[in-house]
Amino acid sequence: MALNKKNIEKNVSGKRVTVLGAARSGLAAAELLKHKGALVFVSDLAKAEQKREAVEFLRARNIEAEFGGHSERVFQADFCVLSPGVPAASEVVQKMLRKNIPVYSEIEVAFWFFKGPLIAVTGSNGKTTTTTLIGEMLKKKYPDAVVAGNIGQPFSDFVEQSKEGVWGVVEVSSFQLETVETFHPDQVVLLNFAPNHLDRYDSYQDYIEAKWRVTKNLSENDRFIYNAADDEILKRLPHLVCKKSGFHIQGDRSAEAFFKNDVIYLRGEAFIAVKETGLRGLHNYMNGMAAILAAVYAGVEPEQIREVLKAFQGVEHRLEFVREVNGIRFVNDSKATTVESLYYALQSFEQPIILIAGGKDKGSDFTRLNQWIKEKVKAVVLIGKATEKMQKAWQDVKPVYPASSLKEAVEKSIRLAESGDVVLLSPACASFDMFRDFEDRGRQFKEIVKSL
Repeated sequence: MALNKKNIEKNVSGKRVTVLGAARSGLAAAELLKHKGALVFVSDLAKAEQKREAVEFLRARNIEAEFGGHSERVFQADFCVLSPGVPAASEVVQKMLRKNIPVYSEIEVAFWFFKGPLIAVTGSNGKTTTTTLIGEMLKKKYPDAVVAGNIGQPFSDFVEQSKEGVWGVVEVSSFQLETVETFHPDQVVLLNFAPNHLDRYDSYQDYIEAKWRVTKNLSENDRFIYNAADDEILKRLPHLVCKKSGFHIQGDRSAEAFFKNDVIYLRGEAFIAVKETGLRGLHNYMNGMAAILAAVYAGVEPEQIREVLKAFQGVEHRLEFVREVNGIRFVNDSKATTVESLYYALQSFEQPIILIAGGKDKGSDFTRLNQWIKEKVKAVVLIGKATEKMQKAWQDVKPVYPASSLKEAVEKSIRLAESGDVVLLSPACASFDMFRDFEDRGRQFKEIVKSL
C-alpha cells in the first residue's frame, strides 16, 4: 500500500491496521490512527494481567486488542505498525512481510501527520541530551515546538498539535529506524556510532545500518549534522546528496563547529566559552555543538541559543545530582545503558567513584572499560542479570560486590564510600530485568537516596 503524505488521512481512514506491541509508543500510534479513522487492532505477547494499564487505555478508547500472543487476526491488516520493542527480525514481522503487508514504525506513522519541519536526532550516545537542548532552543523561537520520540514521549502523542512552519525535534533509536520507508526529516543529527544492542542485532554493522536508515530519504535541500571525528560516519558521508555540517571535539577548524581551549567555535568564530554554560564533560560539549548547528539552521537566533546553553542543567537520569550525605555525592546516571555511556560518566568526575552498575546485558564487552575502572573507581557494586559477566570482567581490576537489589547496592555503596567520594549509578546495561525502564530505575535510586 503506497501512502501519499499529502492525502494521508484519506489513505488511512477505513484501513485495517495491526499494532504490534502495547507499550507506550504502540499505544500512542493506536490512538492516533483510531482518531484518523483507521480500524485498529493491538496485539501483545505479554499477558493481560501484566499490561493492566494498556488494557484500560485501549478499552477506554474502544480499540480492540489481544494479549498473551499473536493470533492469525494480526495478519488481517492493510498495514502493520511496530512498537520499538518488537524486532523487525521477529517471526511475526517476517510473516507480515511474506504476506506483503507493509510494516512501519511508530515514528514513521507519526511523521505522516506532522505538519512542520522536523529534526531527527540519533546516535549511540547523547541523543536525549541533544534532543532536549535542541527542543529548548527551538522553543525560544517557536513556543509551540514539538519535542518527542525516544526521549520518553511518543511522537504520535504530539503530532495533532503541530503547526505549519513550526519546527519539531524527535529522538529516534535504531529500533524505530529498522522499518522506515517514507520518514523524511528536514535535518538529521547523527552524534556517533558505538557498539550497542548487540543482543538484538547479528553484528555491529547491522546495528550501524539500522541507524544509517535515518538518512534514507535526505535530499539536496535537507541537512545532515554529524560528528566529524567519527570514522564510521565519515566513510558514509560521500553517499549523501544533502547539505552537510560537521562538528569536531578536537579543534579541527575545517568543521563548521569545533571545540578548542574551552571554547565552542561556530564557522571559525568563538561562539561561547563552556564555563559560561551548564554543559559538563567532553561528551556534552559534542552534544552542545550538534544542538547549536541544528538550531541555527532551524532559524533560532544565536543569542537565544546562548541563553539555553547558559541555563542548561542537564536531563533527568543523565549525570543527575541527587543529594549529598556526609560529604558523599550521589549521582543518577540511569540513562547510561551502554559501555560508552559509562565511559563518558567516568570521565566526568575527578573524585573517587563507588560505581553501581549492572542490569540486562546488551551483548557488551565490559573489559573495554578496565583501564578507566582502574583509574577512576574505588569499588564496584553490581545488580541484575549481567552481574556474573561484569564481575568476571572487573574483579581483577577493583573490588567487586554483588547486590540482590538496588536498595542493597546503595547500602553497600555507603559503607564503601568516604567523604569526598561519588556514588554513581551508571549501569552500562538495560533495565528490563528488574525495572519497567531506565526512568523507573533512576527514580527508585533517587527515592532510596532521598530516604537515607
